[in-house]
Amino acid sequence: MTLTEGDAAPDFALPASKARHVSLQAMLGSPFVLYFYPKVDTPGCTKEACAFQEALLQLGKIGVAVIGVSKDSIGAIDKFANKYGLEFPLASDETGETIRSYGAWVEKSMYGRKYMGIERATFLIDNQGKITKIWRAVKIPGHVSSVIYEAARL
Repeated sequence: MTLTEGDAAPDFALPASKARHVSLQAMLGSPFVLYFYPKVDTPGCTKEACAFQEALLQLGKIGVAVIGVSKDSIGAIDKFANKYGLEFPLASDETGETIRSYGAWVEKSMYGRKYMGIERATFLIDNQGKITKIWRAVKIPGHVSSVIYEAARL
């Protein structure tokens, strides 16, 4: 099943950085950004996380929270969050269940070798738990600005 805009967001409940826990149920009532990234402390994922961190104040002013998700362990995620001063929750989905339910577990290719991995993808979810905007195969430059623009329209 491929998610489309207007669909109900798949349920999730995950451990997150700094001894937090995140879930769809806890987020209902407020819009939020749920983004999936391949691996902590890699160049692209660091740029993306830092861009969301820089936008937190602006997103907060319009009442939109941010949650990042990867398959990394909580230990690795906490280390990454602390290293870059990331204040928003980064969730650990070691089983990949949530990543798969959002369609972010995809076949990738590098140097002709095919493998399964996390697609950089972002979902804007409204206060009712409906997906209002989906970005797939995200390119980092300008992405967070696009997310802010769409979030301000909620």
